Amino acid sequence: MKATLLTRLLRDESGQDLIEYALVAALIALGSIAAMQSLASYIANSFNNVGNSL
Repeated sequence: MKATLLTRLLRDESGQDLIEYALVAALIALGSIAAMQSLASYIANSFNNVGNSL
């Protein structure tokens, strides 16, 4: 009984797609956060340059 349950659990791949989608979403989120931080510092430097030249 336990062996058949274990083999069924090992063959079951129903949750695999959800995990893959979650990993892809996490990678996209990390990339977005890194890009936004870089963009924020660029915008802050631009505003500082404009403020200093005024």
